[in-house]
Amino acid sequence: MKRSPWRITLSVWHALLLREAVARMFGRRAAVVWLLLEPVAGIAFMLLIFSVLRTRFVGGMDTLLWLSSGLLAFYLFRRTAIQGASAVGANQALYTYRQVKPVDTVLTRCVLEGALMLVIAMLVFSALGLIGVPLQLHDPLQVMASLLGLWLLGVGWGLGVSVTTELLPESAILLNLVMMPLMLISGAIFPLSAIPHPWREWLMYNPVAHGIEGVRAGISPSYHHVPELSLSYLLGFALVLVFLGLVLQRRFRSQLVSL
Repeated sequence: MKRSPWRITLSVWHALLLREAVARMFGRRAAVVWLLLEPVAGIAFMLLIFSVLRTRFVGGMDTLLWLSSGLLAFYLFRRTAIQGASAVGANQALYTYRQVKPVDTVLTRCVLEGALMLVIAMLVFSALGLIGVPLQLHDPLQVMASLLGLWLLGVGWGLGVSVTTELLPESAILLNLVMMPLMLISGAIFPLSAIPHPWREWLMYNPVAHGIEGVRAGISPSYHHVPELSLSYLLGFALVLVFLGLVLQRRFRSQLVSL
């Protein structure tokens, strides 16, 4: 029985997703522990700094909840972007099968990373609840929209950068260096509301900042988010980035397969 192109694509995605999941979680010793270590260690380190500064609330929000939500939201974007960007080069052997396209490997990695980060976030917030940190979703739809926007930004980044780094390997170093300052200017570890008005407007051109602020505002009704917050800007920017990434994947598909 001849299968439709859509059924073939779904089968390819399913197989790639299982392959990536096994490699990601069981590819090396204690791989699952390392998946949890990065966000937990980052939150613990920043909490130590804020504890030394004796800061209990940031922007009207509990410090631990503020840090956890901001860093987890940023990690959702960063890990999706990084894993997606490296997918094309890591799966070169699979392109001998004509059903597998480079874009398939990027999308399945992004889906897997998004799912893993949601599991990690649930574990972290469950631990916060056990130690007495109050957690009530003020606006669940806003939280979901913000997380979706951040994930789509990571997908768009992965789609585009995976093409750029394969065709121009030298660009990988520069693009990887962008992530650290991006965390600083996105408000993951310091409140954007503390920045004076003219400079804050420039920083809010960064769509990741809108996603992080949106997550925090959706979690806590007492959080004083920046007035420039716009989820429509975040989602619009993310969709444009995904579209451009898909165009690049389509335009350079033959070059990526033949590398």
